[in-house]
Amino acid sequence: MSDTPFSPLRILGIFAHPDDPEFSMGGSAARWADEGHEVYYCIVTDGSAGSNDPHQDLRALVRIREEEQRAAARVLGVRDVFFLGYKDGVLEPTLELRRELTRLIRRLKPDRVVCGDPTAFFYGDEYVNHADHRAAAEAAVAAVFPSAPTRPIFPELLAEGLEPHQVKELYITSDQAGLYTTYVDISMTIERKIEALRCHASQVQVGDGQWLRDWAAETGKAAGLAYAEAFRVMRLAREHQDGS
Repeated sequence: MSDTPFSPLRILGIFAHPDDPEFSMGGSAARWADEGHEVYYCIVTDGSAGSNDPHQDLRALVRIREEEQRAAARVLGVRDVFFLGYKDGVLEPTLELRRELTRLIRRLKPDRVVCGDPTAFFYGDEYVNHADHRAAAEAAVAAVFPSAPTRPIFPELLAEGLEPHQVKELYITSDQAGLYTTYVDISMTIERKIEALRCHASQVQVGDGQWLRDWAAETGKAAGLAYAEAFRVMRLAREHQDGS
């Protein structure tokens, strides 16, 4: 047994739309929360492009999707959800967005940030990665580095009392073969991942959830796990290097 005292991590997931974090890291979020870590979400867009129904009240849809996301977060033990409210479907990795994410990172001071893969255009031969996913991921990565730890970038944040912060780990979700370096065992939390996705009733038809179990089982095969989520992990700072 290790004599090292438990030190909870602060973990921030940054994604484009409501329901994105549940698909990408829902089982891991629940596991990390169960282990005593602090998990937070940042949702960049307002989710207003989540319906093709010509009669859908899109302002009502924004409210519905925010409520769905908060409900899903409660299922998983996520402490809070930050909504930035950018227009859904037309997101760009602008300096404005990068500044907002840098502001949040400096304020929250996460040890670990989880985001999508900004380089992923195609997943297999059946899915084109949503442009918003790439834009949110590109802005998130740029906020993690170089923006958050670099004093001269966005000096207006210094005026707000937000000092530079070095994120130690960047967990990148990706379906691209060969990029995974870390597998998180979600065997104990797969059912909560499914339950959380059921909260997104305006977007996802979960059914009995077997397709989600099959997906997690396929991911877990490479690591010998019954169910897993996988990430490419960048170690940006060792404990002894970070004085934050």
